Amino acid sequence: MSVASVDSVLAQMRAVMAAAQGGALQAPTVPAATGSVDFANVLKSSLDSVAQAQNQAVDMQKAFVLGDDKVSLSDTMISMQKANIEFQTTLQVRNKMVAAYNDIMNMQV
Repeated sequence: MSVASVDSVLAQMRAVMAAAQGGALQAPTVPAATGSVDFANVLKSSLDSVAQAQNQAVDMQKAFVLGDDKVSLSDTMISMQKANIEFQTTLQVRNKMVAAYNDIMNMQV
């Protein structure tokens, strides 16, 4: 694993940590020409990204267990932690959305 790829992973982990601590969530790339963001597309894209990270981590685990020389333990552990952080962030976003929904539904009109 090169230094540039480690720096990239660290930058991604810092961005996810900032988002989990209440920083602004960065939506996946959305075409700038539209002028508006479709919530359903952003949500689906985010969930697909989390699923892809988890699938990649599982594939790397299987390859490492089967003795593939191309997969190192450190790469596998980094992939697993990255998938875990993405999943935990998704859970926190879901919890915040449910709490906001409940607050809105309990408002008196």
